[in-house]
Amino acid sequence: MASAMLSLASASPSASLSLQENLKISWKRGTSSRINFLGSDFSKTKSFTRTSMTVAVKVSRFKDITMAPPDPILGVSEAFKADTHEMKLNLGVGAYRTEDLQPYVLNVVKKAENLMLERGENKEYLPIEGLAAFNKVTAELMFGADNAVIQQQRVATVQGLSGTGSLRLAAALMERYFPGARVLISSPTWGNHKNIFNDARVPWSEYRYYDPKTVGLDFDGMISDIKAAPDGSFVLLHGCAHNPTGIDPTPEQWEKIADVIQERNHIPFFDVAYQGFASGSLDEDASSVRLFAARGMELLVAQSYSKNLGLYAERIGAINVVCASSDAAARVKSQLKRLARPMYSNPPIHGARIVSNVVGNPELFNEWKEEMEMMAGRIKSVRQKLYDSLCAKDKSGKDWSFILKQIGMFSFTGLNITQSENMTNKWHVYMTKDGRISLAGLSSAKCEYLADAIIDSYHNVK
Repeated sequence: MASAMLSLASASPSASLSLQENLKISWKRGTSSRINFLGSDFSKTKSFTRTSMTVAVKVSRFKDITMAPPDPILGVSEAFKADTHEMKLNLGVGAYRTEDLQPYVLNVVKKAENLMLERGENKEYLPIEGLAAFNKVTAELMFGADNAVIQQQRVATVQGLSGTGSLRLAAALMERYFPGARVLISSPTWGNHKNIFNDARVPWSEYRYYDPKTVGLDFDGMISDIKAAPDGSFVLLHGCAHNPTGIDPTPEQWEKIADVIQERNHIPFFDVAYQGFASGSLDEDASSVRLFAARGMELLVAQSYSKNLGLYAERIGAINVVCASSDAAARVKSQLKRLARPMYSNPPIHGARIVSNVVGNPELFNEWKEEMEMMAGRIKSVRQKLYDSLCAKDKSGKDWSFILKQIGMFSFTGLNITQSENMTNKWHVYMTKDGRISLAGLSSAKCEYLADAIIDSYHNVK
């Protein structure tokens, strides 16, 4: 129990009225002032100017908990909102925007929700593993309905809380049944990957991925680091549209990556957050995963529908574990459910029904593919225009072609921390400090403005 000093002025009884909830005070005019505090009387002549008393104050049991640092990505949005500049750009958060830079709800999502209303579906709890119809279509979407792993029931699929929750559930499985196993993470990677494995107490190390000299893939470094990892390590791979760089291996490079992982008896773990959203093709964006599965490898795949269906707030995704047999898949699924039960009990139903309605309905499915192509096409268009603007405005001869070689929502500009801060402080362009920009938040009308900001920051800030 700590204490604090409380001073009461005698000039006016009203000065202490705000304390009456804590102090029982009886004022008497005349030669003295009498105060009753916690059953004891304190007297002082009228001539006193200040009386000091010790008042008990309860200290929080949580006093040793420090303030957590702000999230580096979500904090960008808060700073953006506070900025009143007319040309400000929010290129930090990976969320699709229209040409008018407004959030976009897919038409096919609206139709799926209307179907749910027409059917009068209830809000009962889902099973721990999630909605059966969702689990079926999401696995088929990833691997292909006619894939051997599907036909032979070798995939354990559990609905998760979008990509983050699915990764976290898989990390819990790794920690419990592969104690001491290490996961290799690309350098750089999505900011939450390390948080997830740290929280699950799964040790991790990095493999080389980004080459700052070429603003491209350090393929030799990547292969070397995967080879050097202890046998049986997990290797976290971005299935398509690598975040934050936008740099993907070529099909030939994916073959070599698979060779090394097989040789070292590693376990591939794919994070697929952009299927269909990167290239505009669901099948093309799943080709890396299907390549590994076709080789008969056991692997993990985390899925998210935040980007490709715009279901950011629905938190809908899945974890898939491809096993050597259907019996192993059944056992893995049972343990994923066991891990999920104390973690979040069971997943939400709304987003799962949207996905199952869209993917499970041929008409809606085709309409979804058209909308994905439209969204991916808009991002490709602003990527091209940004490149054209940079080439037209920058007379230094710098090669900006890396922007066109990258794919998906993000572009790694090659700007360092100081240069990225200049983008924000001078140009009102909000982005992460590693130089990543989200092209989904860029309109064609502001490509030239962004080019000016990048050129200034690159050449004039060291």
